[in-house]
Amino acid sequence: MYKLMPTTPLACRPHDHANCVAGALAEADALCARQGVRLTELRRRVLELVWQSHKPLGAYDILAVLSEADGRRAAPPTVYRALDFLLENGLVHRIASLNAFVGCNNPEHAHEGQFLICRACHTAIELEQPAISQAIVAGAEGVGFVVETQTVEVVGLCAACAPKQREA
Repeated sequence: MYKLMPTTPLACRPHDHANCVAGALAEADALCARQGVRLTELRRRVLELVWQSHKPLGAYDILAVLSEADGRRAAPPTVYRALDFLLENGLVHRIASLNAFVGCNNPEHAHEGQFLICRACHTAIELEQPAISQAIVAGAEGVGFVVETQTVEVVGLCAACAPKQREA
């Protein structure tokens, strides 16, 4: 049997996903309370939908679930405002190449986004490697560029999909 290393990202490990989502929502509630901002019912629901899997979710996918499953009459600007709030407060990350969003694993502290995106199953794995961020800043400074934000997106195959690709 294949044994996962403890350093394997949560998205690639078997885990109690309901507990994962509940933990993310509880952390969001606490973070918003500390920051003195309001996690409205809609913002919380959008965050919950983003955390439903470890796969990036687009705004129109969120809108579809709100309209169909929840019976809400949400308009695209409403969803985008909720996502903007979640982004501003570090609760989600935007995956630019997919125009989609994933939950942030560590919203309690500001950090740059580094993601491994599986081209087969579309899982997005968040990394926090300060050396990558530092290398980008150092390289940019070397050419007189001032980095304001950075998101690194690497496409490949996750631990679950790579063996399947070799077999094919």
